[in-house]
Amino acid sequence: MAHIPDGVLSAPVLISGAVFSIGLLTTALRRLDDERLPAAAVLSAAFFVSSLITIPIGPTSVHLLLNGLMGLLLGWTAIPALFVALLLQAAFFGYGGILVLGVNTLNMALPALICALLFTPLLRQIAPARFFWIGAAAGLFGVLLTGGLVALSLGLSGDAFRTAAGVLLASYLPLALVEALITGTVLTFLQRVAPELLEPLVVLRG
Repeated sequence: MAHIPDGVLSAPVLISGAVFSIGLLTTALRRLDDERLPAAAVLSAAFFVSSLITIPIGPTSVHLLLNGLMGLLLGWTAIPALFVALLLQAAFFGYGGILVLGVNTLNMALPALICALLFTPLLRQIAPARFFWIGAAAGLFGVLLTGGLVALSLGLSGDAFRTAAGVLLASYLPLALVEALITGTVLTFLQRVAPELLEPLVVLRG
């Protein structure tokens, strides 16, 4: 459950999430790369659709996040792309909520940005044949960090949510492995069939 619904989190958590998300969005819009807008639209749509397909795991459910992949391919542009998708999901399908939109955006977008900052430099240093492992690491890390932030958001909202936060965090482990496989495979596929999509990120070799 990456989409925390309205009425769950405490006011301090909601306010803090909104403030940090506004700061991230403001910075991202200043750094917006027009060349990445078509890819941002495609990935935002992919996230929008994949998030609607949930898989029950114990008392909770999970869905693909794709934020590690979006971070690698979009950098700062991933933040507004995720925000728009989350806003539309809340407005049309009731996923998450409007009041909690700031927290949900922060929980999804911050890991995407961290993945971009951590793993994009590595793509410039390794051979394309090893891109799979960078993508897998980004997919794994993006999900685990989102799970940690969601659990933290719940835990800070009251003692009653701490047990649920632990269960929720555990449910992200199998999802992280699936996302690692998907992100690594997508990155390898793009390098082979559409390397121009990766040119803003790396200087491809061989």
